[in-house]
Amino acid sequence: MSTPVAPRFSEARERLLRTASSLFYAEGIRAVGVDRVISEAGVTRATFYRHFPSKDDLVVAYLNAVDQAVRAIAGPQATTPPEAAAQLRSIIDSMVETLCGEGFRGCSFINAAAEFPDPLSPVHQAVTGHRRWLADTFVADLRVAGHPDPEGAAAHLMMLRDGAMVAGYLADPQRARATLTRGVDAILAEAA
Repeated sequence: MSTPVAPRFSEARERLLRTASSLFYAEGIRAVGVDRVISEAGVTRATFYRHFPSKDDLVVAYLNAVDQAVRAIAGPQATTPPEAAAQLRSIIDSMVETLCGEGFRGCSFINAAAEFPDPLSPVHQAVTGHRRWLADTFVADLRVAGHPDPEGAAAHLMMLRDGAMVAGYLADPQRARATLTRGVDAILAEAA
């Protein structure tokens, strides 16, 4: 997935996106209708459709905003082993921090994938695009860090991350945080 281009700034669009993001994450995407987003954002139906031709477009914009936030944490590709290890830890640390945050409901992308299983759906494609980028970032960081099997280790890390996101919501978030941290420590130890 290429980096999404940010649309021109509009206060109404930002308010719609902020409102929808909060509602989608807290209550689920399919549970929140366009009329509710319009009402809570305090805009007209015409304003909504001027910015988002469909609810799917709004959902994709929500996921793209989450994607951009994660990409900003990752930053540019690391070029030395210490930078790569630090970058990988930074990405995982940001995930670990959210696991015990107020209102944590799991991963926005895992939640969206559960609600939009059709692989041709633009929402599902936004999910897979983010996950592909994240896995590729893990592979690149592990390769630069000197891991002997960066692809295998990245797949392992993705599974640890996914499990921590689900366990952080459904089970003990502290234990999920600790397990994810131990997992990344073990993977990076193999690169040393």
